Amino acid sequence: MTPQDTITDPNTVYGISKLAGERWCQYYFEKYDVDVRSIRYPGLIGWKAQPGGGTTDYAVDIYHKAIKGESYECFLEKDTYLPMMYMDDAIRATVELMEADKSSIKVRSSYNVSAMSFSPEEIHNAIRLHYPQFEVSYRPDFRQKIANSWPQSIDDTEAREEWAWDPKYDLGKMTEEMLTNLVGREAVN
Repeated sequence: MTPQDTITDPNTVYGISKLAGERWCQYYFEKYDVDVRSIRYPGLIGWKAQPGGGTTDYAVDIYHKAIKGESYECFLEKDTYLPMMYMDDAIRATVELMEADKSSIKVRSSYNVSAMSFSPEEIHNAIRLHYPQFEVSYRPDFRQKIANSWPQSIDDTEAREEWAWDPKYDLGKMTEEMLTNLVGREAVN
């Protein structure tokens, strides 16, 4: 449960840029009273975009393979937990934060938001409820080291208390939505 405020020591361009952006947000709020609002998203999962090869993209690609009747070779170990969120929740979180009353916003760097944490093995099991023959093998690559450096879960207490954040999707509900929408899209193509 990575807390809202914690020691940060990023060592990638991505992480350094995110931290610098958060610090600039805080600065402009404190110095110029700019109504800055920001979110720290977990890995985002949606059916509209193709996976791009990132560390959390296995959680999108796995659904594509399942509906095509193909097996999936996962680049993470089966018990690697990462925080994730279905895209509908991410969009809703963004809108709710932007619509929240200014007086309720206390964090001016970036809010933690969370929905679920799961492993590749758990997402495989969720898919197998719909596709019992679906098989996954595991062959970790360089992304395993990246995943190992990330939190396994995120504490989003401040977002829940200050602007009533509450995710609607868990792994089961997300799996149903992903499979339904991907099958529908494949039928159109």
